[in-house]
Formats: sequence, C-alpha cells, structure tokens
Amino acid sequence: MDIVWKGVVGGLVTALIVWASKRGNVLPGILPLAPTFAVIALLAVGSKGSMAGFREACLAGVKTIPAYLAFLGACWLFIERLDYRLAVLGGIAVWLVAALAIFLAPRYL
Repeated sequence: MDIVWKGVVGGLVTALIVWASKRGNVLPGILPLAPTFAVIALLAVGSKGSMAGFREACLAGVKTIPAYLAFLGACWLFIERLDYRLAVLGGIAVWLVAALAIFLAPRYL
C-alpha cells in the first residue's frame, strides 16, 4: 500500500502540471520545482529509520541540481532548432551525462 499512495501523489502532480499547462506557461515550469518527488523519496528512505541514510538522500538530491539546470538549459537551446519532443529528449540526454558526471567523476578523481 505504501507504493500505491506514492504513485497517487506522483499522478496527482502530473495531472496538476498538465492542467496548469492549459492555463499558461509559467506555472507548469514552476511546479516541477515543488519537492513532490523528493518528499516521496525522503519518506521512503526515512521509513527505514536511518538518519545517515536520510541525510545521504538529501545530499544526493542537492547534487542533482546542476544536472537539472543543464537539462533546462539544453531544452531552452534545442527548442530553436528542434521539435519540442526532440528538445526534451536532448535535454534528457544532457541531464543523463551531467548526472553521470556528478556521481561517477568523484570515483575517478
């Protein structure tokens, strides 16, 4: 049942973003910054009872901020040259490279 309510929350946020996109462009861009998925992740980790694990999950979330900014920047740049679906796909590719660099680079340095 724990997974079900987390799925419901994620679905509701997705529905809210789609609904907001029909009323303007700014709110759908702001809503992903709400910590909905971070809350779900932190509740899942926190339920294990480990303060160290909870703090590790928080730090991992902080580390992903540059990758998220790279994603948004790539989408912003790609939209001038590509269809919006390809711009998002390109943004995801940039996000993946940035996230891998953030989390794998320290192992090799």
